[in-house]
Amino acid sequence: MAKAIHTMIRVLDLDRSIDFYRRAFGLEIADRFDFDGFTLVYLRNQENDFEIELTWNDGQEESYSHGSGYGHVAMCVDDCKAEHARFEREGLDPNPVKEFHRDGSLMARFFFVQDPDGYKVEVLERHGRYR
Repeated sequence: MAKAIHTMIRVLDLDRSIDFYRRAFGLEIADRFDFDGFTLVYLRNQENDFEIELTWNDGQEESYSHGSGYGHVAMCVDDCKAEHARFEREGLDPNPVKEFHRDGSLMARFFFVQDPDGYKVEVLERHGRYR
């Protein structure tokens, strides 16, 4: 059986992206590999082993195109409203908190934020299927 281990995104400013993911989600550098022409940085926290791989390519000056297929990465938190307030204090410019209801019950409470390269991250409150 397969196990998801990481997702990769290309970034223009490695330090700025590392700072965003540290401040927003408590992700720290698990590994860093510098190669000729590019650098790979793997970020994770104590919550689990799944990582975000940041790829920085030497000489890239224009923003990467996300295309029409990329959607978002999702993160789970204990208290969505508290995290939203913290993101605002950190100056991370989160979108408003929203809720989805189904059959009269809360299905999901969430908000979106964008990282420095415009990648969307959904922040979901632990509830139901979102654990």
